[in-house]
Amino acid sequence: LRDPEQRRRMNQETMALYKQEKVNPASGCLPLLLQMPILFAFFRLLPISINFRHEPWLLWIKDLSVKDPIYLLPILMGATQIMVSKMSPTTGDSTQKKLMYIMPVIFVFLFLNYSAGLNLYWFVSNLLQMVQQYYINKRIFKEKKEEDRQERALKRKGRNK
Repeated sequence: LRDPEQRRRMNQETMALYKQEKVNPASGCLPLLLQMPILFAFFRLLPISINFRHEPWLLWIKDLSVKDPIYLLPILMGATQIMVSKMSPTTGDSTQKKLMYIMPVIFVFLFLNYSAGLNLYWFVSNLLQMVQQYYINKRIFKEKKEEDRQERALKRKGRNK
């Protein structure tokens, strides 16, 4: 990893693999970029919205336009982000793995004083991502296990002949 020539060659091979498999390297960021305008709109709208002001929502949240009084939503949001990170396949890069666990903690501290509605939006978004990732993992890994089983069966047949 410290050799710049090896790193450059690895990046070239990765890009060639992306081209071969017709994968866009920025596709992982696309869902976040699509929801970014909604996030900014919530960020600006909720504190000034008259419709949400002083309207009780659920249990301890009496106003979606102000911060969560017991900070439960930001903590839940961070916990679900960590779970999404654990469910998502990662590369072998240890720095990236560390970042995947540090970012939710940073987000919790950033979102502590934001409106409860914004935290609720991010929390529900994380829950939906978890459901989607569970379905993808279940489907893809099921197919991969089946392929591996078939390969092992073919190898056994080849050895037995």
